[in-house]
Amino acid sequence: MHTQPQAPAQLTAFAGKRKVAAGPLHAVAQTLKELVTRDPDEQILIFDDASGSQVDLNLHGSLADVLQRLPRAAAPVQADVPPRTAGRPKLGVVAREITLLPRHWEWLATQPGGASVALRKLVEHAQRGNKAHDEQRQAREAAYKVMNALAGDAPGFEEASRALFAGKQPAFLACVQEWPADVREHVLQLAQRGWSGD
Repeated sequence: MHTQPQAPAQLTAFAGKRKVAAGPLHAVAQTLKELVTRDPDEQILIFDDASGSQVDLNLHGSLADVLQRLPRAAAPVQADVPPRTAGRPKLGVVAREITLLPRHWEWLATQPGGASVALRKLVEHAQRGNKAHDEQRQAREAAYKVMNALAGDAPGFEEASRALFAGKQPAFLACVQEWPADVREHVLQLAQRGWSGD
C-alpha cells in the first residue's frame, strides 16, 4: 500500500523579496493564481514552512484547474501489490538491509525478541532522546534553505549561515538586520524553533 505525498501544512510564497501569500496549500494556491492572472511575469517562490523546501505549484489554467491539481488530504491509495517480503506489512513494518559488524549481530542475537525487536527499541529510544535536538536541527535547516533561495546574495549571508548553525542567535540577528523586511521576518520565524535550549 502506498500513500500520495502529503500536502505541506503551511506554505509561504514570495514574489522577489516580497511575501505575497502564507497559509494552507489551497488558500496559497488561490492567492497565487489571482496574482499571476494580474501579472503573468511575476517570479514566485513557494516554501514549505516545516522543511524550508521549495514547492512547485502548476498555476496554469483556470482557478478550478489549479485547485483540482492540488494533492488531496493524504489517503491511502492502493497500488500494484508487490510480492510478499519479510516484515509485517499490515503493521507498516518494512524490510530493508542494514550493515553491522559481527559483534553487533552477536549482541542483537542475544536480545529478547531477536534483532528486529531490539533495533526497533533502540531507534525509538534514540528518537525520544533526540527529539528536541532533531527539531532544532530541522528548524535551522529549513531557515537555511529559505535564506539560500531568497538571500543567498545578500550582505552577511555567509556570516548569518555560520551563526545559524552554530546556534548563535545574537550574531545571526545582527547579520540579517539589513535584509528586506519580509525575507528577514520569515527567516527569523523559521529559525526561532532552532534556538530553544541554546
